[in-house]
Amino acid sequence: MSEGDRRPRRSPLVVVAGATAALAAVPALWSGWSWYAAAHDDSAAYARVRDTVLAAGEQAAQNMNTLDHRDLGPGLDLWESSTTGDLHDQLVQGRAKFEGQVRQAQTVTSAKALSGAVTELDDRAGRASVMIALRITVQVPNSAPATKDSRMLGELTRTPGGWKLSALGQVPMGDSAAAGQQSGAPQQAVPAPSGTAAPRPTSAGPSAPQQPAGH
Repeated sequence: MSEGDRRPRRSPLVVVAGATAALAAVPALWSGWSWYAAAHDDSAAYARVRDTVLAAGEQAAQNMNTLDHRDLGPGLDLWESSTTGDLHDQLVQGRAKFEGQVRQAQTVTSAKALSGAVTELDDRAGRASVMIALRITVQVPNSAPATKDSRMLGELTRTPGGWKLSALGQVPMGDSAAAGQQSGAPQQAVPAPSGTAAPRPTSAGPSAPQQPAGH
């Protein structure tokens, strides 16, 4: 008998059983990989939305605290295009009066976003909250520019045109983000010309233009 003939032979049933077990493990492995991939895809998608919201919030807060009396039309157009809901409606309705105030006061207000964070995000509902740190500079005639750092708490709503501000308010520098949120929905805080009286807030939504943080 040859060396090969003396080797133990595996039963065909054992071979079939082993192959069946191996095939049965394939769906389980695939299911586990699919779950892992789906979970990581969801996390990546959420992170992308969060980054988009933060970028939109920083840019919109910067837009809403930037206005030059020498170029009012495009500036106020940018305010309106950065907002939605009651905040947008109030800007549109009060535009003519506010434009006259800015022209009379001859103010130049500019802002730069320093940092920001998304404090709440409900992607399914299309709502988010952000806190933005801004450096706001206000120039009035015959005066040196006044610069001050300010924190803004904003609410954003997803629209067909992207994420836009539906509310924006100033948070005192000594307060925490949580304290700002406990006070209710943020009120609009956008530049108003120095020496002019801001219109009274309405019960329907955010307040009308108020003094900038630099004052």
